[in-house]
Amino acid sequence: MEQIAFLTFAIVLLVAVISPGPAIAALVARILARGTGGIGAFCAGLVLGDLIWLSCAMFGLAALATLFQPVFLIVKYVGAAYLLFLAWKLWRDSGVPVQAEPVRGQGRQLFGAALLLSLGNPKIMLFYLALMPTVIDLTRLTPLDMVELAAIVAVVVSIVLAGYVLLAAHARRMFTSPRAVQMVNRTAGLAMAGAAATIVVRN
Repeated sequence: MEQIAFLTFAIVLLVAVISPGPAIAALVARILARGTGGIGAFCAGLVLGDLIWLSCAMFGLAALATLFQPVFLIVKYVGAAYLLFLAWKLWRDSGVPVQAEPVRGQGRQLFGAALLLSLGNPKIMLFYLALMPTVIDLTRLTPLDMVELAAIVAVVVSIVLAGYVLLAAHARRMFTSPRAVQMVNRTAGLAMAGAAATIVVRN
């Protein structure tokens, strides 16, 4: 395919990813509340979610996703429920500064939560299953084109997530008192609850 098509796709994807949504809200809330420990696994889960939706679009599985809509609906509600659980824990936090606990399996849990969040995110679904086909002619894709698109998605999404991680980590260092931390935790909790509500309400 023409490189201009890939460039256009990269630009459209960049704009879509930069635009704050449930995934970004959850990412920032996690860092503000618990620091950057395990955030690499969380980001990896988000990137994998994007790649899965990209694969669905490239291999013509948009119809399959529609056919098995109840399954994706369950995934969406499970992700929203997990965010609400995190929001409840953050709201009840005492405000004592906490470092990310090195709990066994924490990285896997964060990875799984992020993957569920990504797979159940209507914004991501719409991008790959509805918007992407208007930018890329999916009927003309070669195996090399598919690899290039996957690389573009992985790089663009990773760069944007890294930017949000750096900004959130810098903001977290500005708060040291228990009262300030509690305020941040509650704000983060509200952000997660809002992300969950967005996932549930949007079609």
